[in-house]
Amino acid sequence: MKVIGIMTANFRFFYELVQILKDHHEPFVTLDFGEDVPANVGVVVTTKEEKPKVRFSRVVTEDSPAMAYKLAHSRLKGRERFSTIVVGVDPGRRPGLAIIGDGRVLFAETVGSPEAVAGEVERFGRGVGHDRLLARVGHGDPTNRDRVIRSIWNLVDDVEVVDERGTTRRTDEPDADAAVTIALSAGRRLPFPPNVEPTAGEVRDIQRQSRIESGGRVTISADLAKAVARGDLTLPDALRAQDRRSSR
Repeated sequence: MKVIGIMTANFRFFYELVQILKDHHEPFVTLDFGEDVPANVGVVVTTKEEKPKVRFSRVVTEDSPAMAYKLAHSRLKGRERFSTIVVGVDPGRRPGLAIIGDGRVLFAETVGSPEAVAGEVERFGRGVGHDRLLARVGHGDPTNRDRVIRSIWNLVDDVEVVDERGTTRRTDEPDADAAVTIALSAGRRLPFPPNVEPTAGEVRDIQRQSRIESGGRVTISADLAKAVARGDLTLPDALRAQDRRSSR
């Protein structure tokens, strides 16, 4: 069985990557620069800065340990290039994200925000060869759905909106599971990116969150709450902006 080899002098990168590999029960070996790579190593992981020192044909260079694991795991599956990579997204404040290469699930997880989807897609698209990159996004939660779509619009070849009813599963990560189902379901192609239009209820909810976040001291204005709902501001940024307005 082929395993992942880690070759780096970057302690922080090494430590975080090892923890991820252990969490996923992924076999690995540690390697030193200059030594021959053992025959059981299928791919070597290192940082971008250290890549010139690695003498091996299959190398993953990525400064994010989490993405390094994902790319290395994909390489171990035996594929260097895919005809079509499909990104499936179950929209929400913490969207479910799935990456599928030629029908095979490469990884599925939950990410921190709608805009965080773009970073994952960009890094994966850069690290894995492909002919076409397609995104399929669930139709629910319109505000967060449209934030996702706008964030990835220039990173993918096409975006489809999928009817996601019945896609959520009762597992430890239902959003990630739903993202897999969305990725495998054909949807309606969008000709242009949508505008993000938060509802009045979403604006009021963010104002409520601002009161909680500030310990009851501040309620941000509707326009700042809309900016938070659109992803233009974080809630802490909006609270600081409200404070500046109040101090004038």
